[in-house]
Amino acid sequence: MECLELDGSRGEGGGQILRTALSLSMITGTPFAIERIRAGRKKPGLLRQHLTAVQAAAAVCGAEVEGAVAGSQQLRFTPGPVRGGDYRHAIGSAGSSTLVLQTVLPALWFADGPSTLRVSGGTHNPAAPPADFLIRSWQPLLRRMGVTLDIQLLRHGFYPAGGGEVLAATAPVAAWQPLRLNTRGDLRRQAAVGVVAGVPAEVAKREMQRAAGQLGVLDEELRVLPSNEGPGNVLMLVLDYPEVSEVFTAFGERGVPAEVVADRAAREARLFRASGAPVGEYLADQLLLPMALAGQGSLTTTVLSSHLRTNCEVIEAFLPVRFSFEPLEQQVRVSVA
Repeated sequence: MECLELDGSRGEGGGQILRTALSLSMITGTPFAIERIRAGRKKPGLLRQHLTAVQAAAAVCGAEVEGAVAGSQQLRFTPGPVRGGDYRHAIGSAGSSTLVLQTVLPALWFADGPSTLRVSGGTHNPAAPPADFLIRSWQPLLRRMGVTLDIQLLRHGFYPAGGGEVLAATAPVAAWQPLRLNTRGDLRRQAAVGVVAGVPAEVAKREMQRAAGQLGVLDEELRVLPSNEGPGNVLMLVLDYPEVSEVFTAFGERGVPAEVVADRAAREARLFRASGAPVGEYLADQLLLPMALAGQGSLTTTVLSSHLRTNCEVIEAFLPVRFSFEPLEQQVRVSVA
């Protein structure tokens, strides 16, 4: 089969180009070669989490791989058949375990049997979707599309220590159901989840109190973790609608007051609430590939980001689908067919 040539510097030039290519190469059996990996990032090339994603993908399909070394900006990936089974991978840093999950899981939906995938590393860091986002926002929508999926957060892992672990159980998809997510309904519930590890609980309490002052009444969930799971602090604001749940996240930093952390998350939540769109910027990115695998569908989101456009281009290179974009008032509708 002809090898697909990809340019990793396209668009925002991030790791999503590689991750989407790995997923679709495994699913379609199409080999690919990519150059200028993550050329748009401060530290270009393969970091630990990207190497782990490549290694995890290779294990699932018995791929032949060239260039899978730290810092490499070139990679060649020739997949074999996807096999179900029990897989376990360790990033060895605070690199995102959730992004590794999202790389490999789509291929396992086309495997020859059920699978489990356990990844250790970072579960809550600023550069990737936190595990709670996958569990509360992404997973319910995939289940609606016919995907069997159960993601569990076994241990929190914060930057820079890592040490967290997530476990996903999945199975081949029997029949895909198109996702059409263009309305969200009325807000049913707002919640604040404050998490601390090796940080005083009072910090999370102040964050949640501040967020409530900006968003209104919030159901509060305080997680005080063992100090050996930290240090770390994260505030997650959850907005539940009939059609979708969104999660907005801000991370505590040394020297940054709890109120400033809360303001960051609350601002994003307020903007989303006011937009009327059912899908936020980051969730939209993460729904593109499942929508394309279903062969049709649409969603309405808040912004047409460069990241989203680039992801669409990579998907179109592997699959016989096309994305279209319809500007709306303060929103954009993304459709695939």
